Amino acid sequence: MTEPPEPSAAAAQPAPGAGTGSSAAAGTSPSADGSARPGATSPRSATARATAVGVIVSLLLVIAIVLGSRLLENFDSALLPYAVATVFLAFGVAHRYTVWVSAPGARRLFKKGWGSLFSVANFRRAPTALPKMIATYLGFQKFLGARSHARWAAHQLIFWGCILASLITFPLTWGWFTFTSGNGSGPGYEMRIWGFKIIGFDSLNILGWLMFHGLDIAAVLVIPGASYFLWRRMKDRGAITGQRFAYDLVPLIALIVISVTGLLLTFSSIFLHGGGYEFLAILHMVSVVFTLIYIPFGKFFHIVQRPAAVGMQLFKYTGRQDQEVFSCRRCEEPIDTAPYVDNLRGTMRDLSLDFDAWAEYCPRCKRVLRGSAYLSQVKKGFK
Repeated sequence: MTEPPEPSAAAAQPAPGAGTGSSAAAGTSPSADGSARPGATSPRSATARATAVGVIVSLLLVIAIVLGSRLLENFDSALLPYAVATVFLAFGVAHRYTVWVSAPGARRLFKKGWGSLFSVANFRRAPTALPKMIATYLGFQKFLGARSHARWAAHQLIFWGCILASLITFPLTWGWFTFTSGNGSGPGYEMRIWGFKIIGFDSLNILGWLMFHGLDIAAVLVIPGASYFLWRRMKDRGAITGQRFAYDLVPLIALIVISVTGLLLTFSSIFLHGGGYEFLAILHMVSVVFTLIYIPFGKFFHIVQRPAAVGMQLFKYTGRQDQEVFSCRRCEEPIDTAPYVDNLRGTMRDLSLDFDAWAEYCPRCKRVLRGSAYLSQVKKGFK
């Protein structure tokens, strides 16, 4: 593989971050010939489309609540604030997700990621790859274990606690999931989904205890995990340097408040004979409603984004299986898969970053070429 002399090669490509004009910074600026840049979306049109998608998703959820609760027959009016908050949650998630995928880089990630997830060809080549990535990347998040075992364990506690709470809370809130007494006085109960009986159980045995204390179990999982991250945010210098109160600390505080107030509700009903229950119920409701509305606009939004990242990992994995590994143009060391490098270059071109060819060099060679370019231009120093 031949390569021009280093200074010439470096001079042919401007250094990353070098002046590419205002068009590189503006996501919707026109190209040099005055036409709209390919793939560009004006902020106004993206916002209008996102608002329309959010309204549609919210209306679909309202219809699903009405139908799933058998025309509100199984809907508990005491849970109305929670249900309204989930409708706002649906609107916020749909709105922000649409805005997110309107950006050129995210749109490519979205298309490649979800295209890989639903690709029949990928399934034929690697039928077990997707289940493994869902289990390791989404479920057990092994990539966090490489950073810190303590952070991985704390994140697992929060993750599974929130999953358990969501699987119980959302169906109950929407009236999809109900418990009814089998004979009117107990202890026999029936669990029904959409009005259909799924299982009958005795509230006094272990299964009944687990059924009625699932949210308490979720709270017990979440509290130590969220507390660890809150402690780390207050003690770790690296975390303190870049953290923001509303973005990094509020989510953790909200999770702890929800979990603690939920446990206190159980404590009040069992040991205090309902003392302070109404106040605790209102405090718990406010914390849950606030958190649900906050999710689309804070750090919790990465929960919605993560599946697309799994698709991107599958996209890179299938490229490696086909031995489509791209080598550095200078030292010929492997960089990444050829489809991934092509996708990165396409994203940089969409953003009008005129140094997209530098994606074909490894990090070390980029530094060498930049240094050679500076030396050839300055002609003094660097000796």
